[in-house]
Amino acid sequence: MEHDGPVSEQPAVPTAVSAEMRHAKVRAATEHTTVGQVVTTDDGRVTIDCACGMVLSNGPTWSLDDHIRLHRAEARFLALAAVAPAGIPRLVDWPLGQA
Repeated sequence: MEHDGPVSEQPAVPTAVSAEMRHAKVRAATEHTTVGQVVTTDDGRVTIDCACGMVLSNGPTWSLDDHIRLHRAEARFLALAAVAPAGIPRLVDWPLGQA
């Protein structure tokens, strides 16, 4: 099919998630993976190390899985919140501790 004039370019489609936000999420996931094997301590707790250096464990009212999930969620939140676009509505005041 022939065109008589120049071919118009399609307008750029905005990216749904910015590259910076995507990279922050990946960084958080990478920096907060569990490493090694679960260890049972003398007092009966179970622990596992995180790549960030923190030791995750169960406690009197939470499981090791609860701690791992919370740790990863907090890491993801902190990473994303730090690179979120200025002016974006937030559920939590940012930076933390500033109302």
